[in-house]
Amino acid sequence: MVSCVARVEVPSAIWRKSRIGELGSSDASLLVAEFEVDYYGDAESPPRFAVVALPDPVLSDAAQLVATRALKASDAVQLATARAARIADPSCSSFASFDSELRDAAAADGFDLIPA
Repeated sequence: MVSCVARVEVPSAIWRKSRIGELGSSDASLLVAEFEVDYYGDAESPPRFAVVALPDPVLSDAAQLVATRALKASDAVQLATARAARIADPSCSSFASFDSELRDAAAADGFDLIPA
């Protein structure tokens, strides 16, 4: 599961790496295209993500998280989305991120981190 914010957040992170010279523009284009296939699916495969909209309870939880966990807005939305998914389905207990502050907050919330 992923918040609908990922639709903008993931390409933003990829293109930022390209702008600062850590990733070539052709590699960035390829990664963004691959993400979009994962997000939307294509003729050969369905989307790999269940995209979660942002209802008011998720936004309210995210607003609390920016205060209590000192997270950036987009990170708080991602964690609030994961928390809502876990409430709906307790087997949703894993959290994937490379952002260290978001990983720390997710771990403090009891999520299993990917990558470990």
